[in-house]
Amino acid sequence: MEPLISRTPPPPPDGPDGRLSATIGIARVLCVLGIVYVHAWTGLDGAALARLNDTPQGLLRWALIELLGRGAVPLLSIIAGWLVAASLTRRGWGAFLTDKARSILAPMVLWNALALILVSGAAFAGWIQAPTPASWWWTIDELFCLATPNDINVQTPFLRDLFVCMVLAIALVRLPSPLLLAIAGLALAWSLSSISFLLLLRPSILLFFILGILTRRHGLAIPLAATPLFRVTIAYVALAGLQIWLETRGIDAGVDHPALMAAVDLATRFTTALFFWSIAWRLAASRAAGALLRLEPYAFLMFCSHLILMWLAGPAIGALSGPLGSPLYPAFLLLQPLLVLAATRLLGAGLKAVAPPAAKLLSGGRLASAART
Repeated sequence: MEPLISRTPPPPPDGPDGRLSATIGIARVLCVLGIVYVHAWTGLDGAALARLNDTPQGLLRWALIELLGRGAVPLLSIIAGWLVAASLTRRGWGAFLTDKARSILAPMVLWNALALILVSGAAFAGWIQAPTPASWWWTIDELFCLATPNDINVQTPFLRDLFVCMVLAIALVRLPSPLLLAIAGLALAWSLSSISFLLLLRPSILLFFILGILTRRHGLAIPLAATPLFRVTIAYVALAGLQIWLETRGIDAGVDHPALMAAVDLATRFTTALFFWSIAWRLAASRAAGALLRLEPYAFLMFCSHLILMWLAGPAIGALSGPLGSPLYPAFLLLQPLLVLAATRLLGAGLKAVAPPAAKLLSGGRLASAART
C-alpha cells in the first residue's frame, strides 16, 4: 500500500502546456476540498441551522461555503468544457460517449447505490438519522438523479448534468462562437428563472460548460489565469461579501427578489471560479505543485464518496466535538476537508491493493490512470 503523503513529490511540469495541465489538476483538488465545506456535517436540521445563521459559528460556516465552495461546480464545469473541446476533435462521438458513460455515469450510479446500501442501511439499523427509501420512485430517482437532486449524495446530480452536457457537446463544439454565446445566454436566462425542465437539474452547469468550450477555442485559459491576482481578489471578495450579506441580512432588509439573488449567486460563482483558477495557476509553478498533483487522481473518488463518509463518520466525530454551536465544533468544521481527504486516500489505496477493478470503476478510471503513470 502506498504512503498517504509522498516524501519526494515530483517537480511541476515545465512549459506553458505543462503548467496549464498542472493547473487543471490542482484546480480539481481545490474544488473538491471546497465542496466538502458546502456539505460539511453540522449535526443540525435545516430549521436549527437557520436559527444559528447569525451566530459567529453560523457566519464562519457560511463564509467557508461562500469563499471556498461557491466556485467549485462552475470551475469544474468550465474545465470539462475546455477539455471536451479538444477531446471531440480526436475521437468519434461513439467512442467519446462510451468513455463518458464509463467515467461519469457509471460511477454516479454505483456511488448512489452504495449510499443507499450504507447510509440508508445505517439509518434502518438505528445508528444514524438519514433518508431511507419511501417508495420505488424515490429509490429509482435517488439512483439515477432522473428528476430531482439526491437526498443522500447531494453532489452526484452534477455528474448527471455533466453527462448531459457531454452528449450535447457533440453538437456544441461544431457551432460557431456567436451561436454558442446565444445558447449560453439561454442557459443564463434559464438559470435566473424559476422554470424547471428535466433536461438539466442545474442549467448553470451548461452555461459554464459552454464558457469552457469558448475559453479553449479563443485561447483564454492562460490569460485569465495570469490576470493580476489583486484584480481577481477584489472582484472575488466584493461579490462574495455581497452574497453573504444577501443570504444573512438581505432578506431582513427586503432585498430578496429571486432573480436578483440568482444573478448575484451566478456572478459570485464565476468570480470565485476565476479566483481559484488564478490560485491554481500560481500553485502549479510552486514547490507545492508536485504534492498537490499526487492528490489529483483521488479528487473524483473524494467528490463521489465524501457525503457517504460524512453521513457515517460525522455523527461519531460530532459526538466528541458537538454540533454547530458547540465550543469544539469550529475545529471539526475547519478540519473536515483534510479528514475526508485522508479517508479517501486510505479508501483509494485499499481498493487499488485489494480490488483494482473496483478502484478503476468507482474512480471513473482515474486511479487506474494514476497507477499507469
